[in-house]
Amino acid sequence: MARVYVSTVLPHMIDQVWHRIRDFNAMPDWHPNILESRIEGDEPADRVGCVRNFVLSPDVRIRERLLALSDRDFSFSYAIIESPVPVENYVATLALRSVTMGKQTVAEWAAEFECDPNEQEHLTNLVREFVFEAGLGGLVNP
Repeated sequence: MARVYVSTVLPHMIDQVWHRIRDFNAMPDWHPNILESRIEGDEPADRVGCVRNFVLSPDVRIRERLLALSDRDFSFSYAIIESPVPVENYVATLALRSVTMGKQTVAEWAAEFECDPNEQEHLTNLVREFVFEAGLGGLVNP
């Protein structure tokens, strides 16, 4: 099983960061690699089980299901249900923790998935750089 983990300290209070990422459909607002997104079936974007359908490029569309969302823990988990990227059983969690001193937030994004062992290094680097690092970088500026 492949594992990817990225963390960073963001120069914003946890409530500000959570407000930006809590909406499961808001990735185009903060992730530089997401062109557009919609929640299928007109469901609320914070309803566990809703499906996000988003576009990375004109020919790359991914569907993900919201598995958990916790306002108390400032976290959500999701699974890829359809993707041109050759991964299976992909589950990820994006979680926030408040830095005790200062107006900062620790953001942690982690995923586990199965893939062809010959593709594992390439796919873990792709998720790390193109998804996690790029997305957390997009949260640095409000």
